[in-house]
Amino acid sequence: MLPDVTVRLWVFALILARQLTMQMMQNPQILAALQERLDGLVGSPSGYMESLPKVVKRRVNALKNLQVKCAHIEAKFYEEVHELERKYAALYQPLFDKRSEIVRAAYEPTDEECEWKQDEEEELTEEMKEKAKVEEEKKDEEKEDPKGIPEFWLTVFKNVDLLSEMLQEHDEPILKHLQDIKVKFSDAGQPMSFTLEFHFEPNDFFTNTVLTKTYKMRSEPDESDPFSFDGPEIMGCTGCTIDWNKGKNITLKTIKKKQKHKGRGTTRTVTKTVPNDSFFNFFSPPEVPESGEMDEDSEAVLAADFEIGHFIRERIVPRAVLYFTGEAIEDDDDDVSERHTSSEGEEEADEENDPDYEPKVRVQTSTDAPYSRLILRSLLCLLVGLHNFCRLYISMVI
Repeated sequence: MLPDVTVRLWVFALILARQLTMQMMQNPQILAALQERLDGLVGSPSGYMESLPKVVKRRVNALKNLQVKCAHIEAKFYEEVHELERKYAALYQPLFDKRSEIVRAAYEPTDEECEWKQDEEEELTEEMKEKAKVEEEKKDEEKEDPKGIPEFWLTVFKNVDLLSEMLQEHDEPILKHLQDIKVKFSDAGQPMSFTLEFHFEPNDFFTNTVLTKTYKMRSEPDESDPFSFDGPEIMGCTGCTIDWNKGKNITLKTIKKKQKHKGRGTTRTVTKTVPNDSFFNFFSPPEVPESGEMDEDSEAVLAADFEIGHFIRERIVPRAVLYFTGEAIEDDDDDVSERHTSSEGEEEADEENDPDYEPKVRVQTSTDAPYSRLILRSLLCLLVGLHNFCRLYISMVI
C-alpha cells in the first residue's frame, strides 16, 4: 500500500493529465499554437547526413548529379508533350469551329446531328415524351425563334465558380456578345507558350473583335535549384489593349469626393476616376519584373490569373458544352469527392501519372502540414494514454 502523499500525487497527476488532454483537444488556440510549433519542426535535418563518412557523402553527391540529369530528361518529356498538344489541337479545331458556327447561328445542324441517345436513367415514357413535345411547341409559339444558342459562353462562365467569381453585373451584357474562345499554341521551335483568344461579335462597348491573353511557359530546371523542377512553369502573361467606346469602359468608374480647403475652409467636389471590378481586368494582368520579385498582392493576383488561364485552356475550351449543361460541373464535383476519400499517397501518384499535367505557378506552398497533423494526433494519443495509465496504476496500488 502506498503512503497517502504518494496516492495524492498520483491523483493530482491523473487530474492534470486529464485536464491538459481535454484542453488541447477542445481549445482551438492551444491546438493552433502546438500546430505552429510542430510545423517548424517538420522537415528539419535529422543530422544523419552530417554523420555519414566522407566517402559515403561523395557517393550521395554522385546520386544528386544523376538526379539533375533526370530533371533535364523530364523537361524534354514535357517539351514533347507540348508538341503533341500542338499536333492534336489542329485535329480538334475543325470540331470547335463547327461548335462555334452552331452557337452563333452560322450553321443549322441536321436532324441526324441533333439525335442524342439518353442514358437509361434519363429515358422517358412515350406519354412523357409526348407531353414534353407539346410543352416545347407551346413555348416555341410564344417566343420568337432564337438564333443559335443564345448566351452560350456567358452561361458557361456563370456555371463555373472559378469564373463566376470574376463576373460583375455590368460584365454580362458584354459577354452576351462572346462568340468563341480559342487556344493557340506557340509554333514549333518557339519558346513554349499558349494564347487564349476571345472572339466577339460587333457590339456597343469596344471595337475589338478579338481579345487575347498570352501565357509564357518554361520547361527546364532552374540552374540554382534543379531539384525543384516538377513540370512546366508559367513564367508570365501579357494581355491586350481594349479599345473601349466613349463612356463604355467598365474597368473604370468615376467617383466624387468632397475636399475641404485647409486655409479657406471652403469645400469643393472633386471627380476622380478609379479602377472598377470587372472580368475584363483579366486582359490587364500585373507585369512580372525582370528580377522576378513581386509584392504579395501582385503575386496572389498572378497566381489566380495563371490558375484561371490554365483552367480555360484545359477544361473550358475542350468541354464547353458540358459546362453549359452543367454535366462537367457534376463530374468535377465527383472528382473532388474521390480525391478526398483516397489516401494522400494515391493522390500524389495520380498527379504524377496524369497526362493532363498542370503547369506549376511560381508560388510555393507548404506540403508539410499533413505530417505535423500526424505528430499532433500522436501527441494527443500519448497524453490520453498517460491519463489511462495513471488511472490504471492508481486502481492497482490503492
